[in-house]
Amino acid sequence: MNNPTLHEISIRELRKHFPSAASDDLSEDFFISEVYYKEGLDTLKEPCRVNGYMAIFCLEGELTAEINLNRYEISANTVVINVPGNISRIHKLGSATSRLHFMVIAASDEFISGSRVDFARLFDESIAILSNPCFRINEEQRAVFRSYFELVQTLVAQKLPGIEQAALRDLVSSALYYAGAVWKNQIESAPRHQVEAAPSSTRAKLVFESFLKLVAKYHSRERGMAFYAEKLCLTPKYLSKLIKTVSGQSGPEWIDSFVIVEAKNMLKYSDMPIKEIVYRLNFPNSSVFYKFFKSHTGQTPSEYRK
Repeated sequence: MNNPTLHEISIRELRKHFPSAASDDLSEDFFISEVYYKEGLDTLKEPCRVNGYMAIFCLEGELTAEINLNRYEISANTVVINVPGNISRIHKLGSATSRLHFMVIAASDEFISGSRVDFARLFDESIAILSNPCFRINEEQRAVFRSYFELVQTLVAQKLPGIEQAALRDLVSSALYYAGAVWKNQIESAPRHQVEAAPSSTRAKLVFESFLKLVAKYHSRERGMAFYAEKLCLTPKYLSKLIKTVSGQSGPEWIDSFVIVEAKNMLKYSDMPIKEIVYRLNFPNSSVFYKFFKSHTGQTPSEYRK
């Protein structure tokens, strides 16, 4: 182990690792790329947090990826959705590395905000998308994804004035809606293993989405609901009620889950002393951190590291 910190990668930085990115003249906050083995993948072999949205479509080959420390087997006709806050890394490449072939569409939060994509509507079961970032598609759906990709490539290649603000953004929006519909259909048809949250309003879901984005950004520094409530211009009591209604989990439980993933990542992939981890995660002392970690994992930090 030799990486002392988690890599934070913006879409602008990530696109530099994909030489075939087909949007160099459009926006630094968006790219579309056809990815082959080793092209753009080396930077993802270490744990990193990509601060943007990505839809990754595997055409050929296989690999094992870790997303928030859960492992997923990715092969042909697998789609992976990344949302801001996820910690990801490529764990292992399959044997057929020469045939590894992906399509990637990536956009920053700012780019998405300027499009017509309503993620609260698209992925309105936020617990499910955090727990199920990968899904399989059939041959008919594969053909649709491929058609979207090729049409976006064609529009980008033409370099028409205003293309980013008009056709491209709307086409990306349409492609993401399609991905969301396929994903949601699979989630709804799969057996449920968790308690359903009560029905909630669109406003409550939007607040919850905003809360998760803030937690993804500030969880290593702020764990009190008052901080997030102030950011959202709500009272802590009202924010807590909305989060519980939408997700079935409390606000502190969501914050703790982000902190645990961060702590596990530091313990697993770095030689950082535990005292340094305590400092980076803003715990008052090692004793508090040990109790927190063991209560959530059943192990002490030292036991987990071993």
